[in-house]
Amino acid sequence: MTIEVHSDKAFARGAMRAEILDAETERGLARAWRDERDEKALDRLITAYMRLAISMAAKFKHYGAPMNDLIQQASLGLMKAADKFDPDRGVRFSTYAMWWIKVSIQDYVMRNWSMVRTGSTTSQKSLFFNMRRVRAKLERDAEGRGEELDSHQTRQLIASEVGVPLADVEMMEGRLAGSDFSLNATQSADGEGREWIDALEDQASQAAENVERSRDLETLRGWLVNSMDGLSERERFVVRERGINDPPRTFSSIGEELGLSKERVRQIEGEAFGKMRRNLEERSPEVHDFLT
Repeated sequence: MTIEVHSDKAFARGAMRAEILDAETERGLARAWRDERDEKALDRLITAYMRLAISMAAKFKHYGAPMNDLIQQASLGLMKAADKFDPDRGVRFSTYAMWWIKVSIQDYVMRNWSMVRTGSTTSQKSLFFNMRRVRAKLERDAEGRGEELDSHQTRQLIASEVGVPLADVEMMEGRLAGSDFSLNATQSADGEGREWIDALEDQASQAAENVERSRDLETLRGWLVNSMDGLSERERFVVRERGINDPPRTFSSIGEELGLSKERVRQIEGEAFGKMRRNLEERSPEVHDFLT
């Protein structure tokens, strides 16, 4: 079943004219959908309670989402409720559906509030939808006592009231304070001049950096080859398997191949790296500054 919302006002008027179901009729329709997947029964049940969905959607208009979209999300929550509803529990469908409608609308608002994910946990969602109300209440209470709260005190009280960490309040305050804007927007108000994206630092490697990095890597390779000259075959094998291969082998697997304990392999590795360091410092004095 798909809800088409071409005009929120016309749709709302149609919903308000829908029948009002008594408890027995409601249970009958819910059982018909649950047990027989009767789509006509589902349509009648959904249509009867669409006024509830529209009423709840209207409460979220101040978050900037189009009313048509909010109604669509409310109807999705309503249909989800109809699919999950158990008419034999003795609860009215409207009571059960309110939770699903609210969740559907809240998820939509939070997904579309910002390109940056605002939050998804229960506490973050509660903070998102209640912070402004809680702040206003705290400020009214403080004013009634003749007190004036600074911003830090207010954030601490909000965190305590909602039951979230102070860091979450600070983060959410920043997200609610401003909306996203395009990096392609111009910096001047008249629409002329360079775009904001031109002011971002280029994080890509420059040609000079690439040449310098390539030269350093070549130097390091030469040092590494020279440092292994004084190692035994077994030490060379351990260094190669542990420090050059990707991914490195475990001490246990190397020990099984060499017939040694993993602790002995660890010792060989340490001894080999010590010899390599000494060889490097003796053959290339400049390495000392690099290693220290």
